[in-house]
Amino acid sequence: MNKVFGTILGFILVLLLAACANGRENLPEESKDTAGEESISQELTEVSIMLDWFPNAVHSYLYVAQEKGYFEEEGVKVDIQFPANATDPLNLAAAGKVTLALYYQPDVIMARANEGVPVKSLASIVRSPLNHIVFLEDKKIKSPKDLEEKTVGYPGIQLNEALLKTMVEHDYGDFSKVEMIDVGFELNSAIITGNTDAVIGAFINHEVPVLEQKAYDVNSFNPVDYGVPEYNEIVLITSDETWKEEKEAIQSFWNAAEKGFAFMKENPNEALEILLNNQDEANFPLDEEVEKQSLKVLLPKMEVGGTVFGSQDEEKWKEVRDWIYNAGLIESKPEVSEMIGHLE
Repeated sequence: MNKVFGTILGFILVLLLAACANGRENLPEESKDTAGEESISQELTEVSIMLDWFPNAVHSYLYVAQEKGYFEEEGVKVDIQFPANATDPLNLAAAGKVTLALYYQPDVIMARANEGVPVKSLASIVRSPLNHIVFLEDKKIKSPKDLEEKTVGYPGIQLNEALLKTMVEHDYGDFSKVEMIDVGFELNSAIITGNTDAVIGAFINHEVPVLEQKAYDVNSFNPVDYGVPEYNEIVLITSDETWKEEKEAIQSFWNAAEKGFAFMKENPNEALEILLNNQDEANFPLDEEVEKQSLKVLLPKMEVGGTVFGSQDEEKWKEVRDWIYNAGLIESKPEVSEMIGHLE
């Protein structure tokens, strides 16, 4: 009798254990225990991205993707970093110290051609120049030619000289009659104080809204209207080696970034609220009204003429490369296929 009872009891225990295991498998996702959540978290692939500068409106889609859980949905855990120096995004991406970075298309071309820096662009973030010639309306400057016999401040960057030269000469002006003054990054101060008649190197999504917020009447000239090809102001870059080794994780990152951009387009105010909650107040405090105006400027430049956010045009890359070559900023022409990678 005891032997039969023991057999029955053992059989019941087996059934109970099987039922518990089956019940655990069929629990809804939200009911799984903490250990299960930790296991899922551990499966996320880490991806780091360095911004081109401190957080501002142009980065809203990244913070949306992070806040809304889009990165986790795609299986990646993203670390968003800020640069300590202006060249950090390029250098750290090239060295594989960060997975991705945001940088400037002309600088990517020059770095590749002049120094053999092994970086490539994977996506166009801002497809059109933000860097314009900026001046106060009371200067009565009607076109770039009017900058003859005037002073133009710039941040000592050679590319700005090439931009200004192309624009003035395209407008049938004499560039040798324009006096360029290195004012560092005190661009707004240079035109407010009258130390210069105009500046180049100022971004229409930042310096211009800041001036307008202070009740200055401002005008600007777009390089694209005066002989400069429509270059990408900001692109997403990685190193050649990282692209080979981490293509799947990078694609997952991009899938989430696209979701963040779609949300930002449809809900700009909420996207900005998310950005403001992630600003670096100690180093680069944001003005909500300035960032609202900035986003209005940016959105049309992130999808120009019906293009898809992030897509890259090889012919346009050739145009930009050739302009940089003709401007004397590079001595050789890197193949476009070396400078870009294609996301799906």
